[in-house]
Amino acid sequence: MTYTLNCSILLTELPLLERAAAAKAAGFDSVEFWWPFAEAVPGDKQVDQFVNSLRDAGVQLDGLNFFAGNMPEGDRGLVSWKGRCSEFKDNAQVVAAIGEATGCKSFNALYGNRMAEYTAAEQDELALKNLVAATEAVARIDGTVLIEPVSGTEAYPLKTADDALDVVAKVKAAGQNNIALLADFYHLFVNGDDVPAVIESHAKDFGHIQIADAPGRGAPGTGRLPLLAWIERSRELGYTGKVALEYKQEAATAFQWLNATAAHA
Repeated sequence: MTYTLNCSILLTELPLLERAAAAKAAGFDSVEFWWPFAEAVPGDKQVDQFVNSLRDAGVQLDGLNFFAGNMPEGDRGLVSWKGRCSEFKDNAQVVAAIGEATGCKSFNALYGNRMAEYTAAEQDELALKNLVAATEAVARIDGTVLIEPVSGTEAYPLKTADDALDVVAKVKAAGQNNIALLADFYHLFVNGDDVPAVIESHAKDFGHIQIADAPGRGAPGTGRLPLLAWIERSRELGYTGKVALEYKQEAATAFQWLNATAAHA
């Protein structure tokens, strides 16, 4: 199956350590998670339990977020958050260790909200330093840092593909090439980006694709986005990675649409 299941937005009826097994039972061999711990540097026991839950379920971890702060309270990443630089860099080492233990190669670094007490230039300067450190941390395991435009949070500065690609270009100019755009079709559409144009221009360079329908951020078919056509076109233009299911829906009905679109799986 070319889909990977985001177990931080789906299967949330279950405890964290049971979700990988539930994904396997639903037919998925590949999963991804947002940062699955409450702190940037969890204890070894917590990390081991998480890694073991994947191994015991027989699924591959294909995506993991860096620690992003308190997301339920509105935080969206530490990359540009002045005052938490050391915390982010410490987290990057844990991320790399989990990647080494699981074989995961893709790591999403949410950029962070704008802060009123600092200029955008000051935050962007810090972000570049942190992203260079992050790419260096995962380079030793052949990992790639992903940069994602996000909707729903006005203070989050990366809203379009061009916003994220500008960050990618700056990191590459600093000498680190293992960084790429995470193309979440839902976020791009909701933010007003021209998704077909983004696909035409950049699909071959996508680091990852995530999908949800709009409006509502539900499963494909619950809204009006031509998600399957967008996926197909991305592949025609050279995208070879998995497509992450990152939508909100109860487990009982979350995967019914796949039965009708098996030819695309």
